[in-house]
Amino acid sequence: MAAYDGRRIMRIGKGLFMLAFTAAGGAVVQLPVFVPVYRTDYPFSLFSDEYREAGLSACMMNAFLLYKDRATRARFADGLTLRAHIGGFDGMICTDSGAFQGFRRPLYLKNETIVRFQNQIRADVAAPIDLITPPGDKRTVAEDKMQVSYKRTLAALPLCEYAVLAGIQQGGRFLDLRRRHIRMLAALDMQYYGIGSLVPFFNKKHDLGFCCQVIGDARGAIGPGKPLHVYGAGDPLEIPFLHRAGANVFDSSSYAHFANSGYYMTPYGAVNQADALGRIGYRCPCPVCAEGSPLGAPGAPDCADRLQRHNLHVIFRVVADIRALEDEKSHDAYLADVLQKHMALFPESKLRGSWEKVSERLFA
Repeated sequence: MAAYDGRRIMRIGKGLFMLAFTAAGGAVVQLPVFVPVYRTDYPFSLFSDEYREAGLSACMMNAFLLYKDRATRARFADGLTLRAHIGGFDGMICTDSGAFQGFRRPLYLKNETIVRFQNQIRADVAAPIDLITPPGDKRTVAEDKMQVSYKRTLAALPLCEYAVLAGIQQGGRFLDLRRRHIRMLAALDMQYYGIGSLVPFFNKKHDLGFCCQVIGDARGAIGPGKPLHVYGAGDPLEIPFLHRAGANVFDSSSYAHFANSGYYMTPYGAVNQADALGRIGYRCPCPVCAEGSPLGAPGAPDCADRLQRHNLHVIFRVVADIRALEDEKSHDAYLADVLQKHMALFPESKLRGSWEKVSERLFA
C-alpha cells in the first residue's frame, strides 16, 4: 500500500505539502515530481542513465493501449508485470485508463475491466475511466460526466488490491461542480487524487486564473498530506505556479509534442527561434545543449530527437529547482524571476496578470 512520510513536509502558502510518497511497489518518490508519458515504441529509452541522473523517478504508461494489443495482453495474462515489460524500472509507474482515447472515440471497454488489468499488471497508481470534460461542455453535461466519473471511481476502489487508485476530479468549467466532486472523493479518504480536464484552461495565453483556483480548492478539500496530480500538465513554465497553488504531481508527453512542432522549452516559455533566448540571456546547461543548441540546425534529421531530449531535461531541471526551494519567500522570488523573463519573451501573455489575481485569492 502507499504510504506518506509525514516528517518530510514544508510550508508553502497556507498548507503543508508532502515531499515524499511511497508507491505501491515500494518506490519512494520525492515530490513534486514530473511523470513523463512513455510508450515502448518511442524511438528512445526513457530509462537510460541520462534521464535517471536528470531526475527520472516515475513514468506514465497507457494501460488501454497495452490492453488492446492482444499479444501484449497475453504476456501479461501469463504473469508478465508492467515493471518487467519496460525493463525493470525501479521508480513509480502510473497508468492511464484510456480516458483520453474514450473522449475521441468509443472504447468498447468496461471501466472494471481496465481497472482490473491495471491492478493485474502491477501499476503503482491506476485510474478509472473518468469522463473528460472540455471547457465547452454545458453545465448539465459536465454534471452528468462528474456523476459517472464518481460512480466509476466507487466501482474501481475494491478492485485495486495492489495498485493505488487515483480519484480524479471532473466538473469542467464550473467551480462549484469541481468543488463538489473533490469533496465527494475526499470523503472516500483516497490515497491519491488527480485533477482532470484542466490543461485546456491554461493552454491559451497562459491564463492561470481558473486552474490555480481549482487546484487551491482541491488542496483545501483533501488536506496537505496526499498527492495531487494534474493530469496532462507538462509545461516547465507553468509547473512552478501549479505547484505553488497546491499540486505536486504532473504528467505529460509535452516534451515530445513540443519537439515535433519545433519548439525548444525553457523555464520561461517555449520558443522556436534561437535569437529569442538572447533577449533573456538564457543558456541551457543540459547535455544536449552542451553539444550545440537543437535550434541551431532546424530541419536536420535529428533535430526533433535532440529537441525532445532537451525538453525533457528542462522539465526535470525545473522540478529539481522547485524541490530545492526552502520556504514561501524563496518560492515567490523564483516565480517573480520566471514572470519577468517570460514577459520579456511574450509581452501579450496573461501569465503575470492572472497569477497576481489568483495569488490574492489563494494566499491572502
